[in-house]
Amino acid sequence: MKTRIIIAALCAISLTSCGALSKVSLNQEALASAAVKTITATTITDDEIIQLSQQSVAYMDSTNTVSESGKYYDRLTRIAKEIKAPEGLSLNFKVYITDEVNAFACGDGSIRVYSGLMDAMDDDMLIAIIGHEIGHVVHKDSKAAMKRAYISSAARDAVTSVGGVVATLSQSILGDLAEAYVSAQYSQKQEFAADEYGFRFAVDNNRDKYSMYKALNKLVELSGGATTSSKVQKWFASHPDSGERAAKVKAMADSL
Repeated sequence: MKTRIIIAALCAISLTSCGALSKVSLNQEALASAAVKTITATTITDDEIIQLSQQSVAYMDSTNTVSESGKYYDRLTRIAKEIKAPEGLSLNFKVYITDEVNAFACGDGSIRVYSGLMDAMDDDMLIAIIGHEIGHVVHKDSKAAMKRAYISSAARDAVTSVGGVVATLSQSILGDLAEAYVSAQYSQKQEFAADEYGFRFAVDNNRDKYSMYKALNKLVELSGGATTSSKVQKWFASHPDSGERAAKVKAMADSL
C-alpha cells in the first residue's frame, strides 16, 4: 500500500495557551436545533476560531495513536529541545503513529508530527517542514483556512452562540471539520511564503540551508505524480509550480 501523503497546517490564529486539550469535553450529540446559529465567514469571530481550533486539536489527539515513548517520541523530543520557538509562541509536540506523511501546527504552539513524515525525512528536513507549517500560522493563512473549512463542513449546522462563543461540537461534526480543514489548499503565494519561512526557520535553528529545498524535493519524489487517493499526491499532480517552489528555495540557499 502506497504511503499516503498529507501536508496541512491545522488550526488557528491565537498565541494563547489552549490548556489541557486532552481534557476538552466532546459532546456526543449535536446541539439543539432551536439554539443553532449559522455563522458565516464574515461573522465568525477570532475567539470562535480559537475554540474551533482547540476542539479540533483535541479531537485529532483523541482519534490518533499518540506516541508516549519509543524511537519516534525520543527523536522528536530531542529535536524539540533544539528548536527556537518564534516570539510569543510556546511550542509543544506530539507524534502520531501512522504511515501518513503529515505535520501540522496550531496557533497556540501545538505541533503534531506523523511518524510517516519522520520516516521520510532527516532531522534537517523535518525541522524545515515544521517551520513551513508554523509559517502558515504566523502568516494567518490558517485563520482563513479554518473559516473556509468551517463553512464547508457540517459544523455550521451544530454551533450555538453562548455569549458570542462557539459551543462544544459533537465528535462527528469535529471529524467533518478536521477532514475539510486537512483537505484545504493554500494559494501559490501562501505556499511560497511558507516555504521561505521554513527555509529561514531551518537556518535560524542551525540546520542545513538546503533543508527546505531537500524537503520539497522529497515530497515531490514521494508523490510520484500519481493521482491516487493521497491528498498531497493529487495536489502535486495538479500544481505545476512544485519545481518552481523548490527552485526559489534553492536560490535563497545559494545566496547565503
